[in-house]
Amino acid sequence: MEHSERNRVNVLRDFQGSFFAMSRLVSFPWTFLEKDLESNKSSDLISDILKQTCLHSLCRKFPPSVRFRRLFLSELIRRQEAADCDPLDELYDALAEVVGAEETAECYKSYLLPSGDAVSLLENVALISEGTTGLVTWEAALYLAEWALAHRQTFAGRYPTPKPSTRRTPPMRVLFTPPVCRTVLELGSGVGLTGITICRSCSPDRYVFSDCHPSVLQKLRNNIQLNSLAEQASPAVSVEDVDWTAATEERLKQIGADTVIAADVVYDPDVVGSLVKLLSKILRCPSPGAPPEVLICSTIRNQETYSGFKQQLEKAGISHHVIPGPVSRVFPYNRVSDIEMIKLYR
Repeated sequence: MEHSERNRVNVLRDFQGSFFAMSRLVSFPWTFLEKDLESNKSSDLISDILKQTCLHSLCRKFPPSVRFRRLFLSELIRRQEAADCDPLDELYDALAEVVGAEETAECYKSYLLPSGDAVSLLENVALISEGTTGLVTWEAALYLAEWALAHRQTFAGRYPTPKPSTRRTPPMRVLFTPPVCRTVLELGSGVGLTGITICRSCSPDRYVFSDCHPSVLQKLRNNIQLNSLAEQASPAVSVEDVDWTAATEERLKQIGADTVIAADVVYDPDVVGSLVKLLSKILRCPSPGAPPEVLICSTIRNQETYSGFKQQLEKAGISHHVIPGPVSRVFPYNRVSDIEMIKLYR
């Protein structure tokens, strides 16, 4: 009985996470629902699913697209009717709300954090719009965010080891130096999923989001505001227009990043050269005390393009090693995708 209840809780959590992230409907745990409907001939589980999705307060505040909600509710109704269960009025009422609703070019996606909070983002419905792919969240950003949640020390403010006083007069004193500020720079931040997750969960002192497309920068600022980061004293958050072809070493020194990250920036062979030149400048601009830690996470869609990126890194005198992936699943995305994260160093 306890095992069954635990499964039910996990299924409800999976439905909720997949719904708010607008995952493909085929990825939802329909099998568990079908078995429950067949064995109980009750709509109780569907009612609970509805409460955790379309009727949840998060949906009222940051609703997924009209089309997605319509498809999701239609699928719930189809499976309920196939099991010959009693009709659930609230299910049909929820569908009635979206049947005639106007579809828009933008929608909200929410990504649930282990803490129970959510990162809610305004994204474009189309994968490519306004000449850019930066107005939606891509899988490598989710992968990198999961890795960050499992390796929070990489982004957290650093505190030096206390040094004992050299004075012999008792009592022995321990001298503490001020904490060292941890600044994280993200290249190609897009709509902000990775950075907002790190700011909310990993305690950096300062986080610099960056991109160069005007529409992406505006949506990024809006999403930072949406998640109340601009209102908080810590971390200190800024959004920078960083053009990879024009960024100078002086500009990078001013940012002073201890950690530099990027997700899904290696997809176009035409920009790989500019990216490698920028990374070379970053690695030549060490922060006080240590070179910056540089992490690049990529979905490998074209092996030739990705291999070309690594070859250019080698020619620039930049070495790399592959970092193992996330240790736990937090966000719903396609786990079959070929995603790799590397650490760069000279």
